[in-house]
Amino acid sequence: MHTRSTFIVTASVLVFIIGATTGLSSAVAPAPAPQQSAPGNPPVRRSLGTIKAIQGNTITLTPDSGPEVAVAVQPNARILRLEPGEKDLKNATPIQLQDLQVGDRILVGGVASADSKSLAASVVVAMKHADLEARQKEELQDWQKRGVDGLVKTVDPAKGTIMLSIPSFGGAKEVSVHTSKSTVMLRYPPGSANFVDAKPGSFADIRAGDQVHALGNRSADGSELSAEEVVSGTFRNVAGIINSVDASSGTIDVQDVLSKKSVKVKVSADSQLRKLPAEAARLVLGFKGGSGEGSAGSGANSSSGPRGNERPASSPPGDAAAGGGGVPAGPRSGRFDLNRVVSRLPAVGLSDLHKGDAVMIVTTEGPGGDVVTKLLSGVESVLQAAPGAGQALMLAPWNLGGAPSGDNGNP
Repeated sequence: MHTRSTFIVTASVLVFIIGATTGLSSAVAPAPAPQQSAPGNPPVRRSLGTIKAIQGNTITLTPDSGPEVAVAVQPNARILRLEPGEKDLKNATPIQLQDLQVGDRILVGGVASADSKSLAASVVVAMKHADLEARQKEELQDWQKRGVDGLVKTVDPAKGTIMLSIPSFGGAKEVSVHTSKSTVMLRYPPGSANFVDAKPGSFADIRAGDQVHALGNRSADGSELSAEEVVSGTFRNVAGIINSVDASSGTIDVQDVLSKKSVKVKVSADSQLRKLPAEAARLVLGFKGGSGEGSAGSGANSSSGPRGNERPASSPPGDAAAGGGGVPAGPRSGRFDLNRVVSRLPAVGLSDLHKGDAVMIVTTEGPGGDVVTKLLSGVESVLQAAPGAGQALMLAPWNLGGAPSGDNGNP
């Protein structure tokens, strides 16, 4: 999440820089929209996005909003490389056009065509894809060490404190998250659990029952956290048995074991569907029968949670339970992070789900009803052994390490 907020600031600064370089008289908002210019002068435009292709001196740019743009880099164009997190162009390094690669993030400024489909760029400021990935990996590790993930129990606006309930097999634990004026607050909009969609929010947005992921320093006993960043959203956890699957409408009807009610949810293009293999299910049950400490939503150890783009719950490289080659968090370590396991499982489709399958689901409210953000099947043995697993093993609705399936360090 540091990556997200840092890049928002960086993008704003770069927009100002490009505005000045291309002749704009004052700083403007970072939206890549055509700009008014002096009478008789061609329109000036800025565009921020990801390089899709490069052919000769023409870059096909996929902007953060709007259709693709053909960027013709002019012979005298300034091309600069800026490290992620830098906010001053004086720290940028001049590079050549051939140094740019597909996947790099760039902010370009120049003269736009009348139809805005092409742009003659006089300035290109780039953040290399490899640099963004390295920065994201560092920050992911920080979230896994210092993050906490749970359900909002109460909020205290006067003190700026959020009381989180962190579910676990050993019983819910509470952590007081203290915010300040310097805390970065982000909020997921209705219908989305994609980190790139998270917008600047406020403490007033957070309500009891919301899911919150916070990063900061913990107290010695782990009961308090001084938050540097907080991301929140309204989501619902469902654990139960599938009554029916309607592939034509993309809907699933589930009998929730907690509420005893039938719940209908819709699968969208952004829904993440996974299946828990038998060996991973045994790991969950082994944890339940072990120390009983830690939680699926509480992260890298029993007192701090992962941040999870797949940007909040992502598994670090080498997580064996997730398909890597390392040692997974499990009973022997006194901790288990279901979200880290789930983030590395292979995807399944709606056609792989059938009546009678046991599932754990996280939904968000969309325009036409509840939309699935995450669905995990293959949890029959888990629900049989622990009917309340929907509470004890809370799936984070997001993955903090990327975006709609990979933020990839997008500003």
